Amino acid sequence: MNLSPESLAALRLDYAQRGLDLNELDADPLVQFRAWLAEAHSQKVIEPNAMILSTVSSDGQPWSRTVLLKACDERGFVFFTNYAGFKAQHLSREPRAALTFWWGALERQVNITGRISQTARDESESYFRVRPLASQLGAWASPQSAVLESREALEQLFAETKARFEGQEVPCPSDWGGYVLEPETIEFWQGRRSRLHDRFRFTRSEEGDWKIQRLAP
Repeated sequence: MNLSPESLAALRLDYAQRGLDLNELDADPLVQFRAWLAEAHSQKVIEPNAMILSTVSSDGQPWSRTVLLKACDERGFVFFTNYAGFKAQHLSREPRAALTFWWGALERQVNITGRISQTARDESESYFRVRPLASQLGAWASPQSAVLESREALEQLFAETKARFEGQEVPCPSDWGGYVLEPETIEFWQGRRSRLHDRFRFTRSEEGDWKIQRLAP
């Protein structure tokens, strides 16, 4: 059933689970993020490590897509992808990006901005080795972002790749690997009643410490 314009406009929830105070936040936003991520996982949020990655093309057009966070440490936020796809093309020209995590079941959102660089090759290869075999084969088979004639063409590429590596260890492709986003700002958002949400933004200084500010919703 399609939603009418009136029904769509009327869709809303009044968030009421909890609030967020300054004294609840860790002074290190990466520590705070990992605590929220762990809570999302414990509450069985579907794919709590799914994040929207936004990049900008050479002509200034923003693009967004969902990728999976695979590490979060003192460096920042790590994900893996094909180095020939659109997102990699964008990042090669403009190495700044934004991430958004949305955990609806907890009425929470985290927004992150920063600069992105490729991870070391050995880190990419190490992660690739622990991926499921089908995912390893898919990394070789899919010409990411290229135009395909059909679904059957993609499945044929996968079948050919599977036959190619039959009985062998699948190596990490040279055009596949990781990126790390070093955060410059991290914003924690907690839904509240009447759209009077709680928002706190951490901003990193040139010296590397963090400043915290409450933002209007």
